[in-house]
Amino acid sequence: MHRRLPEAERSSLQRPFGEVFPGIRALLPRIRGRTVYAVGDVVTYNLLKEGVVPRIAIIDGHTMRAPCTRVPDLPLRRIMARNPAGTISDDLVRAIRDALASPPALIFVEGEEDLAVLPLVLAAPEGAVVLYGQPGEGVVLREVDREAKVLAAAFVDRFIHEENTGHGRKGTTL
Repeated sequence: MHRRLPEAERSSLQRPFGEVFPGIRALLPRIRGRTVYAVGDVVTYNLLKEGVVPRIAIIDGHTMRAPCTRVPDLPLRRIMARNPAGTISDDLVRAIRDALASPPALIFVEGEEDLAVLPLVLAAPEGAVVLYGQPGEGVVLREVDREAKVLAAAFVDRFIHEENTGHGRKGTTL
């Protein structure tokens, strides 16, 4: 089972879900001493280059739909998850919960990790930060707080819950 983002809602998730920085170096002062979670191959790679090892990294081996030549090699416990493009799968949600229960971990997604920010913010402890890439703009820093969880839940509520049949219903929570 998975939750699919309806076509009509895609533009709402193209806007940054946090504060945009031109690159990792610009946000380093904001993440010092914080629990950091990363979504995306390039963001994870650039964090590692700056000496920051995320507690959880979620990658898919691609950047902007093309194979990523800078796939981060983290000596962390690996969790595999299937997640088709434009969805949040139950498999991805389980992988995130598993990683949060016993960090550090690297979640390698077969499919696409773009929407993983939402279930990660919903499941992560308040006070942590989630970083992900915003194509053409830089890196988004989302502090995990009550407001972030409310916004993430509101986005997820607009997804369609589907089984393998392709028919679904709206408003299912993670």
